[in-house]
Amino acid sequence: MFAVIRTGGKQYRVTENTVLKVEKLEAEAGQTVTFTDVLAVGGEGGLTLGSPVVTGASVVATVIAQDRLDTVIIFKKRRRQNSRRKNGHRQHVTVLRISEIKAA
Repeated sequence: MFAVIRTGGKQYRVTENTVLKVEKLEAEAGQTVTFTDVLAVGGEGGLTLGSPVVTGASVVATVIAQDRLDTVIIFKKRRRQNSRRKNGHRQHVTVLRISEIKAA
């Protein structure tokens, strides 16, 4: 069984025991998070699409850690102007393990 969830402005296709990194959520390690923005649920019985969400469906996940991604280098250069700027950014993420998919 799989589900498509929406969090942080992005959509993720998840199955049980999937580990994924999403944008930072306000939860401590070990807590459970429930996603009710389930856009689609599929499995052996077929595919159920929501309009916009599937009513009664939810996905339960356990927070593994709060982490940061690798550094993304931002380098701007204006040619022939002797103008350069170098900057870096590390995005905060939450690492989740999907524990259960509840279909309607």
